[in-house]
Amino acid sequence: MSSNPKTNPKVSPGAMGAPAHLDFGLVGASASIQYVRDLLHRIATYDVTVLIQGESGTGKELVARAIHYHSKRKNKEFVIINCSAFSDSLLESELFGHMRGSFTGAITEKKGLFEIADQGTFFLDEVGDMSPALQVKLLRVLQEGVFFKIGGTKPIQVDVRMIAATNQDLQKLVDSGKFRNDLFYRLNVMHINLPPLRDRREDIPKLANHILQKLAAKNTQEVKVLSSEAGEHLKNYDWPGNIRELENELEKACIMAGSATIEAKDLSRTLIQEVLKKKNAQPGSAGGSLRKQKNELVSIFEKKTIEEALLRTKGNQTQAAKVLGMSRQDLNRKLKLYQIDI
Repeated sequence: MSSNPKTNPKVSPGAMGAPAHLDFGLVGASASIQYVRDLLHRIATYDVTVLIQGESGTGKELVARAIHYHSKRKNKEFVIINCSAFSDSLLESELFGHMRGSFTGAITEKKGLFEIADQGTFFLDEVGDMSPALQVKLLRVLQEGVFFKIGGTKPIQVDVRMIAATNQDLQKLVDSGKFRNDLFYRLNVMHINLPPLRDRREDIPKLANHILQKLAAKNTQEVKVLSSEAGEHLKNYDWPGNIRELENELEKACIMAGSATIEAKDLSRTLIQEVLKKKNAQPGSAGGSLRKQKNELVSIFEKKTIEEALLRTKGNQTQAAKVLGMSRQDLNRKLKLYQIDI
């Protein structure tokens, strides 16, 4: 089996990794995230099936873990599988297991993840990608708590709490005939909709601070802080990759920052460009204001390009000047202008 975390099913025994606070590990105080937090308080103690819907990177697995570790099943297994990461036949084997000799390569009997998750919680991520044939088998487990291994004739009874998640609109999949209506209603007993980061921008400063603290602990370094300009850029960016993208952006910024403060220049070019493009498109942004913003953008890009060239040439200014296509004298002038330390 692949060691890729996306394709490798995860099993978490006991209460390891359990969220420590009643906030369920959700950072922020926006109305939308507070609603989700309040809903989790109601759901966690009830042994009910839950469907979590949200864009990629909004924290669906975090919410599923929070539900499990605040439930009566918290000392049992928490099993995760991503349906989109497996072929149909392999996914069936992962879910239900197989008997020895049931297909080519089945040299031993294998336990399925439903069997492993017995008495615990099974988190089925990207359930909208499951084939119609497997949807039928999943429905039977939900209805009767019974399944058969591939090649097996003995029914296996399990008691599993199901939490499913998707970044798709399951109702639309039902309407188009790609997802079973009866399975949808079995999964959608309680529904949690996770808001994208762009719809709760007021949470970004607190989220960023939380992430920076985690990164500092991970790398055994002092906690870096955001300059006001960098913080504004983060708040004004639309974050198509949501929290996962924010984490990646801040990790890169920590590496690029030359001090304990993350400046706007330490953020990625794409982010800065998108933010300024959006700002320029707003009414009243023309004229001198637009010229100023363009100059700021050029300066940020120019400084970043010079720093990257020096990094590639290990600080050799002569080589860096060649890479940049400028004279050594022009490079020295830029180094002084942008206060770049070698």
